[in-house]
Amino acid sequence: MSDMRRREFTALVGGVGLLLAVKVRRARGEQSAKIPRIGILDDAPMWQTFRQALRELGYVEGQNISYEYRYGEGAPDRLATVAAELVRRPVDLIATYGTPATYAAKEATATIPIVMIGVGDPVRAGLVASLARPGGNITGNTVLSPDLGPKRVQILRETIANVTRVGYLANPDNASSLATLAELKNAAPAADVTLIPVEVRSVGDFDPAFAAMLRERPDALLVSNDPFHQLHIGRIMEFLAKNRLPGMFQSKESVAAGGLMAYGANLPDLFRRAAGYVHRILHGTKPGDLPVESPTKFDLAINLKTAKALGIDIPPTLLARADEVVE
Repeated sequence: MSDMRRREFTALVGGVGLLLAVKVRRARGEQSAKIPRIGILDDAPMWQTFRQALRELGYVEGQNISYEYRYGEGAPDRLATVAAELVRRPVDLIATYGTPATYAAKEATATIPIVMIGVGDPVRAGLVASLARPGGNITGNTVLSPDLGPKRVQILRETIANVTRVGYLANPDNASSLATLAELKNAAPAADVTLIPVEVRSVGDFDPAFAAMLRERPDALLVSNDPFHQLHIGRIMEFLAKNRLPGMFQSKESVAAGGLMAYGANLPDLFRRAAGYVHRILHGTKPGDLPVESPTKFDLAINLKTAKALGIDIPPTLLARADEVVE
C-alpha cells in the first residue's frame, strides 16, 4: 500500500471511529435522559422506606431512577418556592408527605403527576375530587386523621379516667389539621370532654401557644402528624415532660421518641405502598385513574417508661390490645 493510500485509509478509519464515538455519546445521553426523575419534598428518614420499596420494584438510583430533594420544612411560602423549583427542573413525578407539601405541589403544577403520602383528608383539603375518583394529577394515600381524632380521645379516656380537658395542637396552614379539629369539636360533647385548641404555624408560636394552653389547665394533649410540628417534635416532648402532661400522638414513631401513646395508620406501610403508585404512573397509568388508598394497618403504641414517669397505670386490657409497647 502506497503512503498516499495508507493516509487515506487512516483518515477513513479515524473518521468512522469519530462518528461511532459521537453516536455512542448521543446514545448514552438519550439513555440518561430517559431515567425518570422523582422530586421529593422535605426528605426525612421515613422516605428511606419509600426508596427501598422502589428498589424492590427494580429501580436502582443512578441507573434507572434519580431523585431530586427540596426542603420547605412545612412553611407554606418555602414549600411553594421549592415545589416550583422541582417543576422547573423538571421532574417526571413529585412525591409528597402531608397536606401542606401536597398543596404546594398542586399549586405548582397541574400536569406533573403527584403521589401524596399520609394526607389527613385529601377531599376536604381540596386536593382530589374524591377518594375513588381523584381526577387531575394527584393520587396516593390518606391517614384518615379527622376520622380517628375521636378514637384517640376515647383511648385517652380509657387510659386516664379523669381526663376531661384535652388540648389539641393545630396548624392553621394545614387543611387536614383543621379538619381534624372540626371533627374533635363535634365529638367532644358526647365524650364529655372540653377541647382546648391552640394554633402553631411557626417557631415563634410555640411559647405563647403553650402558655395559653396551660392557662386552660389541660389534662392531656393531642398532637398531630403535621410535618411542621413533627419537625419540632423534640420541643413538644420537652413541654409535655416539663409539665407532666400525657401526650396522645398519631404514629408509633412518636411513642418511640418518648410520647405516652399513639394511635393511627402505620406510616412506613403508607410510604411503602406509595412506591407502587410511582411504578404504575411511570408505566403510563394516569394518577386521576388510581383511587386514593386508605390505611390497612393501624398501630396502638404505648410507652410504659413515660407512663411510669407520669404516674399513670396503663389498664391491662389496653396493654393487651397494643401493637407496640416501649418499656
